[in-house]
Amino acid sequence: MPVYDRAMNEDILINITPQETRVALIVQGAVQELHIERTLTRGLAGNVYSGKVVRVLPGMQSAFIDIGLERAAFLHVADIWEARPHDGGNNAAPTPIEKILFDGQVLTVQVIKDPIGTKGARLSTQISIAGRMLVYLPQDGHIGISQKIEKEADREALRARLQSLLPADEKGGYIVRTQAEDASDADIAADVEYLRKTWAAITHGARTKPATTLLHQDLSLAQRVLRDFVHDETATIQVDSRENYVNLQEFGKAYTPGVLPRLNHYTGERPLFDLYGVEEEILRALGRRVDLKSGGYLIVDQTEAMTTIDVNTGGFVGGRNFADTIFKTNLEAAHAIARQLRLRNLGGIIILDFIDMENTEHRNAVLSELKKALSRDRTKVSVSGFSALGLVEMTRKRTRESLAHILCEPCPACNGRGQVKTSRTICYEILRELLREAKQFNPREFRILASQEVVDLFLEEESQHLAMLGDFIGKKISLQVENSYHQEQYDVILM
Repeated sequence: MPVYDRAMNEDILINITPQETRVALIVQGAVQELHIERTLTRGLAGNVYSGKVVRVLPGMQSAFIDIGLERAAFLHVADIWEARPHDGGNNAAPTPIEKILFDGQVLTVQVIKDPIGTKGARLSTQISIAGRMLVYLPQDGHIGISQKIEKEADREALRARLQSLLPADEKGGYIVRTQAEDASDADIAADVEYLRKTWAAITHGARTKPATTLLHQDLSLAQRVLRDFVHDETATIQVDSRENYVNLQEFGKAYTPGVLPRLNHYTGERPLFDLYGVEEEILRALGRRVDLKSGGYLIVDQTEAMTTIDVNTGGFVGGRNFADTIFKTNLEAAHAIARQLRLRNLGGIIILDFIDMENTEHRNAVLSELKKALSRDRTKVSVSGFSALGLVEMTRKRTRESLAHILCEPCPACNGRGQVKTSRTICYEILRELLREAKQFNPREFRILASQEVVDLFLEEESQHLAMLGDFIGKKISLQVENSYHQEQYDVILM
């Protein structure tokens, strides 16, 4: 749960269209987080169905199950809960599938792997339901702790804490996630109640609904907002879709009744995201440069291995002396960096290059301000001090794709390099290619297909070099503009 200042009332905006759902968290008028979920990429993993056995294959110890999709899904004996030995004999062979399943049998199954290509979805009969801090295993009485919680004392304390919060009639098991470490007893108890209600709804549906029915789907982004995002400082939750507002009300009544008074249907004429300037913020969050109010700026570079953020003074020359100017810029940058990490959802290793500060007190103050700003992050972060090179190394847990990875793809012109070769560089590449081709082949003519910029350069400043090469190889060289070609793209055609 993010730690916001008491004065920081938060508004949550939910923009829903058939193709995608977008959520923006606004604090004091500024966008702090963006979440996007696209309908076509939600996937089926986690969904629970009432499945019907179509065919049992003893030779493969597998079965095909109809769950209402285009292709039958696949269930292997290793993924059948009933087939496993539950007496502690882990090395014992599972019960043969033909002794458990028969054609036409109806059973409750969960998708553990989405369909890929011609392969159907992979299923399991062991159901697990993910909550915010816990994973519920209704068929297993064991309480497990996330392996990321390494200290044995912490693991045992969490196990004892959860057991004290479970209802007396609880027969299922739980896996405690890392988010539970900092959660209150009330939060954990609420998660237990939500998971038990969800399982009750699944079992009721399995008894009353026909085979091939979807019994449970992982929560949509809008539903997760009500379950996971809302806290004491959330003032309003605005939804711009009437149908989804009604659906969220029904979900809230069943699972998060305390949230309902803050849920509103937005009916204004202006699009909800336009009203709060979210669209412009999305565009800015995709750029490398982030301007600071003081005149300084950040440069954000996201690579496969890590993200680097460089702080620059820019046009900021205020303050009594240069050291004071640097200090003030770095303080402002600390808050801007924390916000950009949330906004862009940057994860993994992050290197921060603040402007060099000689004053140790200034360094400590900037580091303290950075940690304070990062404390509002709902994602786990870890910050080290300044290194010998004056860099701050930190990590931020990867929980989902970054904003840039969701909305963008590598540029086809530069292939993600962030820059393209100049027209002159391409001209010289073409001249070398012509010479190479002329040594191997003997055509009547060479024709160059290239972008307008490259052809213009050959006709003007590089015309002499092109003519000299033509004389040297003794062949005619013609030019043809291809408007669809980008600056680095060209072809040399042998006529």
